[in-house]
Amino acid sequence: MEHGTSAPPLRLAVIDTDSGFLQVLDKRLERLGWEHRTLASAVPVETIVAMRLSALVIDLAILGPGAWEYLNRLCGELPGLGVIVCTGQSTVAQRVRGLRLGADDWLGKPCHPEELIARIEAVVRRRRRADARQDRGPVEAGELEIRSDRFQAFVNGASVDLTRREFELIELLAASDGRVLEREEIYQRVWGYAMARGDRSVDVFVRKLRQKLEKASPEWRYIHTHFGVGYRFSAEVVAGSEADRREQEAAAAEPADAAAPATARASLEDELRALTGHAASPR
Repeated sequence: MEHGTSAPPLRLAVIDTDSGFLQVLDKRLERLGWEHRTLASAVPVETIVAMRLSALVIDLAILGPGAWEYLNRLCGELPGLGVIVCTGQSTVAQRVRGLRLGADDWLGKPCHPEELIARIEAVVRRRRRADARQDRGPVEAGELEIRSDRFQAFVNGASVDLTRREFELIELLAASDGRVLEREEIYQRVWGYAMARGDRSVDVFVRKLRQKLEKASPEWRYIHTHFGVGYRFSAEVVAGSEADRREQEAAAAEPADAAAPATARASLEDELRALTGHAASPR
């Protein structure tokens, strides 16, 4: 399946000198229609800004002693840029340092260009979702308020204390307008990769998320299972709960309220007859 068919072509720069790897990667990027440029060394951050990139792939090994300082400055001055480190053998400490400096992902060489492309797409998707959140208002359902701008959910003002992935999961479900989302679609959109056969990650995270929501809002159910298919979001009161009783009482009061205007009109006409001594006009 070709990548990027539903979105505008990405603008990518690669700071690398591995000719064999770059040759294979260039051919694949050309087939995808991405705008891309290869840089043989670190360029000023101002130059990166002018390129208006969607993402940057960087091999820290070719930058020498100044690699960490460059990465730090790059991520600090361009917080909206997706940065993927693709470099040779590394230690856990080096990978942790790079990610904490602001890199979005770290991939070791040798690697398949297809995996690198998939990781670039995942980083860009996450960035675009984050940008969209800035303009998105809160979602309110039952006792739950989902705040995309704060990456958190609240019940009656109290935080539900969700992990990032749990929040992304409920945000996705709540934005689906009651539609049932298949497990494969949820995994692709939250995890960023195709779901492997037998993977139960979606079910595990839904169970954890459900437990937190039920603890915070016990009279409501928000995530509903469609066995063999996936999950649906809808705020529904638990039968027999206090919230259910209040809803039933409110529903029972509606017919009486609806009849009030007609009763008031009849009383007005009775008063009119008493004052004039004449029968009111037929209704």
